[in-house]
Amino acid sequence: QVQLVESGGGLVQAGGSLRLSCAASQSIFSMNAMGWYRQAPGKQRELVAYITSGGRTSYAESVKGRFTISGDGAKNTVYLQMNSLKPEDTAVYRCNGPGYAGSAGYYSGDYWGQGTQVTVSS
Repeated sequence: QVQLVESGGGLVQAGGSLRLSCAASQSIFSMNAMGWYRQAPGKQRELVAYITSGGRTSYAESVKGRFTISGDGAKNTVYLQMNSLKPEDTAVYRCNGPGYAGSAGYYSGDYWGQGTQVTVSS
């Protein structure tokens, strides 16, 4: 069983930045990939970004150039740096793992964090 604990959400003005953290109970490099999802009220859950154990990253079109996913093996933590935030980024963000990154994209794993709220005011 893998435990994932997110932190770092909050309220920020449009144009601001936040960094989300996802601390895992096991080595992140033992997982093929990990991902960040978000879900806004009344909307479907959306894959925001994922990172593989080899460091390959992928992003949703809506966040490319603004968000960066990274991992710290020493801390077993995956980060999501979010810059130039927009009101439409407002959502609950959750990390997922261990996932699998294939040719068709990211396949979510069985474990989810509890979620962290990100609210961007205009």
